[in-house]
Amino acid sequence: MERQLLATILITFLFVSCQQIEVTQSPAPVIEKSNLERKLNSENNLKEFQYSNIWEYILLNNKSNDDYVINNQILFYMNNHLQDIDQFTAYLNDSYYFIFFVIEELEKANLPIELALLPYIESNYDPFSISPSGAVGMWQFMPRTGRYYELDKSWWNEDRHDPFKSTEAAVEYLKYLYERFDGDIYNTIAAYNAGPSLLEKRINQNKRRGLPTDFWLLNVPKQTGDYVPKYIALKELIFNSEKYGVVLPEIPYEPVVKKITVPGQVEVLTLSQYLKMKPELLYKLNAGYTKWASAPADNSIFFIPIEKYEKFKDTDNPFNESNQINWISHIVERGETLWSIASKYDTEVKIIKEINYLKNDLLSIGETLLVPLGKTKKNNFIPYEMHIVSEGDTLWGLSKLYGINTRDLANMNSLNVDDYLQLGQQLTIGNKNIHRNIESKKRTILYSVKQGDNLYKISELFDVTVESIEDVNEFNNPTLMPGQIIKVAIRAF
Repeated sequence: MERQLLATILITFLFVSCQQIEVTQSPAPVIEKSNLERKLNSENNLKEFQYSNIWEYILLNNKSNDDYVINNQILFYMNNHLQDIDQFTAYLNDSYYFIFFVIEELEKANLPIELALLPYIESNYDPFSISPSGAVGMWQFMPRTGRYYELDKSWWNEDRHDPFKSTEAAVEYLKYLYERFDGDIYNTIAAYNAGPSLLEKRINQNKRRGLPTDFWLLNVPKQTGDYVPKYIALKELIFNSEKYGVVLPEIPYEPVVKKITVPGQVEVLTLSQYLKMKPELLYKLNAGYTKWASAPADNSIFFIPIEKYEKFKDTDNPFNESNQINWISHIVERGETLWSIASKYDTEVKIIKEINYLKNDLLSIGETLLVPLGKTKKNNFIPYEMHIVSEGDTLWGLSKLYGINTRDLANMNSLNVDDYLQLGQQLTIGNKNIHRNIESKKRTILYSVKQGDNLYKISELFDVTVESIEDVNEFNNPTLMPGQIIKVAIRAF
């Protein structure tokens, strides 16, 4: 593949505390062929070429012919990454479980596979990501766009968080943009950030003025003006990693996850225990299951690391109905004992005590217990909880909210009891002993009112009700002024 040459800069490495790139007026030197290019040219047939990693594949199969000059804006983002090479390598490695699937979907749509770099800019390939504007998931879908591309939302799941469903939707959207903007990759990327209508408006403005319509000459918002340079900076460092001393992480060019079908409704924690893997990783691969369990159904789809697939190769796999969700939340009533409750639900006292971390046999009226049901009874209850830190949250306050010792809460999340919490930070709230508090699953963000905004428009933007905005702001007068800062409590999982 023809390598892109730097047109106007001289790259200078300063071996000090961090690597920096400087701009001069000298033209860029001629870049020699990399070892990878020489390796490729020695092959008779590209199809028979054995790719050692995902980066080779991206580099050698990229069909986008975008030309660019490294300007100061691009250099700024390149240098940001080069401040800490190890951190940049870790940053790239965050795509490990998803980038192969993304590339496959891009190829199916006949799109440039380098678009697989976009989720780095959007969310750093984080399916749990929630932006201050309410965009969600790896591809940062807004509610309305998500609904248009049939990303479903229910009490049990949010497809915008699902890394695989959201990728399919994002590729469909990118294909639409790529065709709408005549295969111009920069305008495609800019439209993904700003929206196609705004970008088309800016293009038409330039046409009326007799100006070129390439991205660099368009009057776009600052965020969009930074978005494309971020993409180019990332591409440059990856495509010319040897030149910049970047060590690309080892991500194989092959599937690293496998889709399985599991009978019934399944809890993430139970499946992770069966697979002998960390529940956080299984949840990350199946982030659309926002309640840490699949929705009630005859069968559930899960993605698991491919090395764990051996357990599911056989049709008679041991993970069957006995591992389906089979819990109930029981509120203790007057006169009830552990023995009467265990008898009622066909279970054992010691199991109830273990699950609920009870140190003795004493119960309090109104106390909530998690109880495993007998095989003849079913109830869909998820004994697992995550909390997204909102404005004003503290470890002490959350410990009171959930009935957990402050130190235990800190230890569960590798924190000190006096640590400050960050907005949007995800906290584990126990595993099996905490009853779900749906109302706690809110994240308060600040929104600056724009010209023409009203409560209805803002509610649509964030997929909330007008009433919820009024409540959180304690509005006496619903008249909004441009520049006014209001609070919006969005759903967060």
